[in-house]
Amino acid sequence: RAAPSPKMLENTVFMSFTFYSTILILKMYVVAIITGQVRLRKKAFANPEDALRNGGLQYYREDPDVERCRRAHRNDMENIFPFLFLGAIYSLLDPSPAVARIHFFIFCVGRIIHTIAYLLRLKAPTRSVAYSVAQLPCFSMALQILLATTPYW
Repeated sequence: RAAPSPKMLENTVFMSFTFYSTILILKMYVVAIITGQVRLRKKAFANPEDALRNGGLQYYREDPDVERCRRAHRNDMENIFPFLFLGAIYSLLDPSPAVARIHFFIFCVGRIIHTIAYLLRLKAPTRSVAYSVAQLPCFSMALQILLATTPYW
């Protein structure tokens, strides 16, 4: 087993990025588990074999609550995966550790609030505000990456 590179451990921005990214991935796992639990509770299975195992083919169906969970999970994939790329590259640009941590923190909290608002059906515009706020650090990181790499295109 290879030991972690000491140089990587010295990159406080990358370590901060790793921390917040791991929180976001764990959040995505939680949403997936919630989706499965809602499927079981509502008896709304996506596959006929699952429906047969859990009561019959009549349970091979869609359910609005399951679909809400799936949309929340899909929205996470559409937003967290780009953040993982942007944050990793941004970490290599040697940004200010405090500024980088603020970027990562805002994105992470925005996505957590977005998920809570989605799953608990919080009053509008809670979800859209959380979504928009979480996008700000991504746009900032993307712009900084483009500015740093423009001389190489």
